[in-house]
Amino acid sequence: MATSIPIMGVLSNEGLTVAIKNEDKLKDVDAIQGHFESLDYICSLEIATAVFLAYHLEKPVLIEGPPGVGKTELAKTTAELLELPCVRLQCYEGLDESKAIYEWKYGKQLLYTQVLKETLGEILDGAKGLSESVAKLHDFGDIFFSEEFLEPRPLLKALKEEESCVLLIDEVDKSDHEFESLLLEMLSDYQLSIPEIGTVKAHPDKKPLVFLTSNNTREISDALKRRCLHLYIPFPEADLEKQIVQARVPDIPPRLNDQLVAFIQELREMDLKKVPAISETIDWARTLILLHTESLDPDLVRQTLNVILKFQEDVETVQAELQGLTSRAVKAST
Repeated sequence: MATSIPIMGVLSNEGLTVAIKNEDKLKDVDAIQGHFESLDYICSLEIATAVFLAYHLEKPVLIEGPPGVGKTELAKTTAELLELPCVRLQCYEGLDESKAIYEWKYGKQLLYTQVLKETLGEILDGAKGLSESVAKLHDFGDIFFSEEFLEPRPLLKALKEEESCVLLIDEVDKSDHEFESLLLEMLSDYQLSIPEIGTVKAHPDKKPLVFLTSNNTREISDALKRRCLHLYIPFPEADLEKQIVQARVPDIPPRLNDQLVAFIQELREMDLKKVPAISETIDWARTLILLHTESLDPDLVRQTLNVILKFQEDVETVQAELQGLTSRAVKAST
């Protein structure tokens, strides 16, 4: 019969101290914004509010938005802020429970099966008749499907973390619809059902903080969305992007920061296969600093377009308008 197996135990003194510190760090939205900024993650009010609600309401957060706007980084920074491990499940087509939840240690089971064969006489010693012999063997069969032979994968590992964790289910839109169904029990009740063992539950005071990310390559099911808070992270406005670049590349001069952000912002208005994300903006800023750049010029931009554009046809489209784009970006800093 399936049983409910809570991951029990009391908080250690160290765990209690961490919990109190976390409450202080996430006591309100302003505190979250400030602590994130100290970790060089510059976030909007909407992002800080979503993290605040997720923590205090114990609700997962589904983060949607274009690639490279900081969705994954939000989960990693939250784990750093709370001083918790970040357990990551990278989604892909064909992902199933053996890679996401658990699988059995087949090698260990085979080894123990061989040992059982070699000691079969001792095991059945004293058994009277077929029924008693089968009953004794059945007891050993149950051992092979116990927690001792269980290999936890990210979802189950997140439930079993001693002091809680941040669970990142990354790019859930790349998985199949069937996989979403496997997530529903986890997202609603912080538990997982394993047929041979029972239901494994997180400790009530140690539930993982769950972030799911999606690049909107397909529609996420209503059932999954109902279980989550929703957060959409768009490309940032110019002022916010300047703050992000300044935090991640502190050596950049303000004038150059103004220029490169103005250039990137205009690229995002163009008809490109892939517009630059924040991650590309930061990479470009580091590139320009490495090249001892103080101001944009068309030749330098042409040499480094491959840092911010990932398709040759996009490079050619931008090159055709490079003079005007660069001139407007330089003017933006005056």
